[in-house]
Amino acid sequence: MPGVGLCSLFLRSARTDPNTALVIQLNFCLVVALGVGSGRTPSSAASGVVSLLIVKNTDGCCRAQCVWKRRYLCVFVVLLCSFLRLSAQTGPAAVPLSDEVRQLAAEQRWQDIARLLGPLQSRTADLNFYYGTALARLQRWHEAESAFQAGLRLLPHDPRFPIELAGMAFKQKHYPQAARRLRQALKLAPQDPYANDFLGTIYFLQGNLDGSLKYWNRVGKPQVVELRMDPTPQVSHALLDRAFSFSPAGTLQRSELHATDARIRSLGIFPRYQFDLRARDDTFDVWFRNQEHNGFGSTKWEGLFFLLRGLPFLSVYPEYYNLRHEAINLVSLFRWDPQKRRVFAQISSPFQHGAKYRYEVAADLRNENWAILNSDALPPLASLNLRREVLGFNLASYSSGQWQWSVGAEFSHRDFRSVVPGTVLTPALLAKGYQLKQLAELTVTLWRMPERRFTVQTNVSSQAARLWSQPLQTSEKLRGSLGWHWFPRAEGDDYEMQQQLRVGKTFGTVPFDELFMLGLERDNNLPMRAHIGTHDGRKGSAPLGGNYFLANWETDKTLYGNGIVTLKMGPFLDTGKITDPLATLGSHEWLWDTGGQIKLRVFGTGVVFSYGKDLRSGNNAFYLAIPR
Repeated sequence: MPGVGLCSLFLRSARTDPNTALVIQLNFCLVVALGVGSGRTPSSAASGVVSLLIVKNTDGCCRAQCVWKRRYLCVFVVLLCSFLRLSAQTGPAAVPLSDEVRQLAAEQRWQDIARLLGPLQSRTADLNFYYGTALARLQRWHEAESAFQAGLRLLPHDPRFPIELAGMAFKQKHYPQAARRLRQALKLAPQDPYANDFLGTIYFLQGNLDGSLKYWNRVGKPQVVELRMDPTPQVSHALLDRAFSFSPAGTLQRSELHATDARIRSLGIFPRYQFDLRARDDTFDVWFRNQEHNGFGSTKWEGLFFLLRGLPFLSVYPEYYNLRHEAINLVSLFRWDPQKRRVFAQISSPFQHGAKYRYEVAADLRNENWAILNSDALPPLASLNLRREVLGFNLASYSSGQWQWSVGAEFSHRDFRSVVPGTVLTPALLAKGYQLKQLAELTVTLWRMPERRFTVQTNVSSQAARLWSQPLQTSEKLRGSLGWHWFPRAEGDDYEMQQQLRVGKTFGTVPFDELFMLGLERDNNLPMRAHIGTHDGRKGSAPLGGNYFLANWETDKTLYGNGIVTLKMGPFLDTGKITDPLATLGSHEWLWDTGGQIKLRVFGTGVVFSYGKDLRSGNNAFYLAIPR
């Protein structure tokens, strides 16, 4: 330990003539011991002479002033001694040479480094780094962390310290803490190969493939050797090969994984799938683990479940998947509810046997009875019977994992019968005839944050239509949405949270069946989960209008899952408002609904039971839905 020797002050005065100055000469000698084993002796101490000139005055008052000046002088000298002591402790000769510590580190003599640097009261940033490294190798985790933190305080822009702190957390299997330290280091040195490789490895161990690729790609990893299937799908090998945008014997890029995910999802035959990496030395195999829909179902019971899942709602769903092993899917619905009969059929297929584009042709026939209400306690404001026939075509692109687009056309005819218009149904809303509609839609993933498992996506769509009626009508419907999806935990999907904001605007006059609805109804996709869209089986009890805003938030907790059956439960909150140029339509105020829901997923098909409470009216709503 550095020490301080004795500080001696010697005062000597010299007589002079009364009219001249008095010279006070101070001789001081400061003896500093420069440390044990340093080889310094008292003979090498610093010494000097300080000469001060003080004006002598025979007046008594002047003598008193001289006494005070001598006191100030003593204080100054004491402070000077303290400064010299501090310099002696922190000077380069007060600590072991860095070269000596580096040599010990090269020889991996960690115990010697800890013994040498431990007694020091203060260390430079480099010595803290070596000291923390030695303590970490000796598994003295708490002391090592203190040393690295001390070095980080001295050099806050040095990435070595957060990297070593990450290594300590990794050794103790504290992966989230290690990832946080590495992200801190990469803010200081974004291109550091070791930190990028290390962070990618941590996300790989957590099962976060997107996160691992983000950082591994910066260092040219991972090198893929082989693509394996578990189990082997029945879909055409050539079609599936076109769906994978990456190939073996190359580096798996993150953008290629996103494009592959979009194309696999667009095939419509894999309700559950995931991509896994399995390491072999310095290379990897990609495993595609999947559950595939084939025919009416993989088993007799699965086929019966798909067909009869809508039986409580007087509906059946005949569906056939992967026709001729070419991902050609036929989906249909037959509903014989006397208030809302419907027949729907859709066939979809890859375009020209590829996976980048997909087309679909659909037909939709409806015969529905409507009763428009603004409260369950009041008689209907208006009623009608709607008959509508639609034939549509759509072509969608899945070339990129960042954005997808679709275009299409729709030809329809509508007729209104048994009309009781009241004050709601105007002649423009009841316009009959044939309609031709042009459709366009764009979906873009705005932001992916794989470190937090957070995604932001937006969607915009346009429907421009012309109705050949008396008189001729044209209209435009614009819709947009912005949503985020988040898995709060670093691993697994035990918790899940999402929110979606949606808006819609109508230009021109649209027929009655083209109005927006905010509420729960089996043919509606704008849910306010405490507002049921039917009353006594007839549609029309939820708010209708030409313009809307809707926000849906929900969070889910997985209660049970075994690969076939998954059960989730969680709360939700909905808020929205719908308006229309007609005063008799719309909600006239903001709607607020809250409640909870239970989600059951069997064979990749979901059933949702919800309870909602209208915070304005206090009404309760129980609803069972089968998402398409």
